[in-house]
Amino acid sequence: MLNKIMAVLMVVGLVGGLSACNTFAGAGEDIQRGGEAIEGAARDVQN
Repeated sequence: MLNKIMAVLMVVGLVGGLSACNTFAGAGEDIQRGGEAIEGAARDVQN
């Protein structure tokens, strides 16, 4: 249940970040930050 909630929050954050960027470079940075957030959440769940 917690994993689903975290996944939904991350997707919402990613969509919000992508809607705020104006360039492809900005989109790449937003996607990278989203990936880092997912990695951090995955590490938290493992621990």
